[in-house]
Amino acid sequence: MNTEQLKQEIIDYSKEIGIDKIGFASADVFGELKERLKRQQSLKYQSGFEKGSVEERTEPQRLLPEAQSILSIAIAYPTRMENAPKGTKEDRRGIFARASWGIDYHVVLRDRLEKLSAFIQEKVPDVQNKVMVDTGELSDRAVAERAGIGFSGKNTAIITPEFGSFVYLGELITNIPFVPDEPVEDSCGDCTKCLDACPTGALVQGGQLNAQRCIAFLTQTKDFLPDEFRTKIGNRVYGCDTCQVVCPRNKKIDFHIHPEFEPENEIAKPKLKPMLRISNREFKETYGHIAGSWRGKKPLQRNALIALAHFRDETAVEEIIAVLTNDPRPVIRGTAAWALGKIGTEKAYEAIKSAMEKEQDEQVLYEMEKGLDFEKELSLK
Repeated sequence: MNTEQLKQEIIDYSKEIGIDKIGFASADVFGELKERLKRQQSLKYQSGFEKGSVEERTEPQRLLPEAQSILSIAIAYPTRMENAPKGTKEDRRGIFARASWGIDYHVVLRDRLEKLSAFIQEKVPDVQNKVMVDTGELSDRAVAERAGIGFSGKNTAIITPEFGSFVYLGELITNIPFVPDEPVEDSCGDCTKCLDACPTGALVQGGQLNAQRCIAFLTQTKDFLPDEFRTKIGNRVYGCDTCQVVCPRNKKIDFHIHPEFEPENEIAKPKLKPMLRISNREFKETYGHIAGSWRGKKPLQRNALIALAHFRDETAVEEIIAVLTNDPRPVIRGTAAWALGKIGTEKAYEAIKSAMEKEQDEQVLYEMEKGLDFEKELSLK
């Protein structure tokens, strides 16, 4: 088998099926990453969404015993929305991060990688391949960095020379010994714009992220959002793009190459009030095809309540009261009580006081007290 010729055939085919960039890496142990992950664990910086042990995430042979190479792919996604809808005082809007615009990228990248795997199998019938996209054990970024897709920026994103950091990543482990590509030189230099701009200080230092403070992670949690972050998420209902948007390497980057990733404006920037009353069926029909739906509607509804509080949207008081009164989920009732207090109308405070008389859940009662504390603060001014 001529691996150099096969490599070129794979590169050519990857372009035919809509892969914007492909790189080849060795399947050696990711030693530096292993130490970094252990450090992350000891500092409790992990999100909890990571799959597999540290060893599985850094030793490709644990996933494919005969692994010799890893193919890394990158697909660009858009950063700007045409005719983006604007919120009004009567209809405030939230925002999904760009990585959740269009069809769920896991689906799209897996399709591309499966086609790539099938192509290789046609050429080498006894090949062993394993495909992974984001939810696999390997670190997409570590593989992409080793494969020369881009360098790992201080914002922990892979920054490509062509598409900036607005790319989705996936990989294919194989037992074919390809000649690896050269890594891309790090060019962050002295720039610290992403560290300076992070709303919660989640970027502890260049290239190190405390996921527990990252808004992108926090918007996906299902419990009560810690108080210190409620004023930080603004109108984000899913994800955060700040550290990418401020990056000089992303200036003027906006690629509309793949129709699958074009934003549906009313979904990417949804009206907040309708999100509060959406049924499970409506949620699945409206949002089920996007990446931001993977945790279900609960985190998004909690974030929508916080966003309405951020806007101090008095037009939403009636609907938030309905949530406070009728929703069976403590996190949603409690967040509704806090939001009403933050909005701060007389009717909102009366609703909290009335609901307190029937509420049994200790955490919800605590949130109600916090909501009423806003009234006390106003009376002291």
